[in-house]
Amino acid sequence: MMSAVHEWIDKIRQMDLEQMQGALEGLSAYGPLPGILATFLETFIPVLPLIAIIAANVNIYGFGLGFLWSWIGVSSGKLILFLLCRYFGKNVKTRVTNKFPKSERFFKWIDEKGFTPLFLLSGFPFTPSILITLIAGFSRVPLHTFLLATMMGKAVMILIIALLSMDITNLMQQPWRFVVIIVVIAVMWFGGKKIEGRYQLNS
Repeated sequence: MMSAVHEWIDKIRQMDLEQMQGALEGLSAYGPLPGILATFLETFIPVLPLIAIIAANVNIYGFGLGFLWSWIGVSSGKLILFLLCRYFGKNVKTRVTNKFPKSERFFKWIDEKGFTPLFLLSGFPFTPSILITLIAGFSRVPLHTFLLATMMGKAVMILIIALLSMDITNLMQQPWRFVVIIVVIAVMWFGGKKIEGRYQLNS
């Protein structure tokens, strides 16, 4: 059973964009579920090619729906993992800091800054998001701060991938894509900081 699972994971991990798109299109009878489920599973199986999955979603469902289904899958996966860590990992932080004393500074940075590092780390496609989620779950970061930073950061990440995967051959002839990316990042950054400030004032 486990060997079959490992074989399945290896097969998916080696898929390029064309193969991933073909696989998801073969499940189109299930509506948006394959696109959502594929991005959801990447949280728990980080070897899956998230960038190829998001690009395939955009090509299959269109820019708007492809972005939405990918965002729902990614965000819900991070939320579930965070809640699992928060519920079952109460003693893990103590064990980690005892074994690796220098990690205490990183946990302190996450605890104090909250939104800022989570937003930045969630917004880049190549950061180890599973590690960031685990650390956030073991830290004292409030659930609403994690949700806000992660959902907004992942929205930026997915938007970047979606814009870059649309007709790549014409990318340099359409500089507006880069402008949109920069504007969205700036708006979500300052908007998120403002909302976080209101949460802190009301807490």
